[in-house]
Amino acid sequence: MRSDAERNRERVVAAARAVFARDGLGASMASVAREAEVGIATLFRRFPTKEDLVSAVFADRMDAYAEATETALADADPWRGFTSYLETVCAMQAADRGFADVLTMTFPTAKSLENRRKQAYEGALQLIDRAKASGHLRADFEARDRILLLMANAGVITATGDDAPDTWRRFLAYMIKSFRAPARDALPDSPTDAALYRAMFNLGNTRSTTR
Repeated sequence: MRSDAERNRERVVAAARAVFARDGLGASMASVAREAEVGIATLFRRFPTKEDLVSAVFADRMDAYAEATETALADADPWRGFTSYLETVCAMQAADRGFADVLTMTFPTAKSLENRRKQAYEGALQLIDRAKASGHLRADFEARDRILLLMANAGVITATGDDAPDTWRRFLAYMIKSFRAPARDALPDSPTDAALYRAMFNLGNTRSTTR
């Protein structure tokens, strides 16, 4: 890639990172081009689809997301590892609205991003199993509940914004208390894997096609 083309690419990625962090993935490609001070045609030459741009912008954050499970699994205390993982990921969402969106969507054509998501998911399963085996996590907690938590946390972050930026911490504290064993009440049925995947796919597809 020529040096000027590489500079344009870096400018677009930096602009997209700023725009998505501020406005979420609903931000248009045109707004990214304006932030980068490049023409929309230049942007689409570098990134033909919004998924391509999302993948480039959030590659490092998805790495950190996957690494968070490894750090938590290294904790000798299963419950502390599980709760510290939730705190770390929810804090990552709070720091970047775009990333808060990424964690609640799926982007099938962004293979690298989805591979890191899968790695993080497999680590989270181990965290859940360890916390249950230790007797601290309620037995009916499911992996899907982690996704529901991230969806809800993204909503809290979007709703409170800069007016009450730490509200997510109180919300998470409530949720962690509800996850702890022993369970006092039975839970309603959780959504199926297929239904939850469709929801994540449809949300990601809607945001990816926003111009």
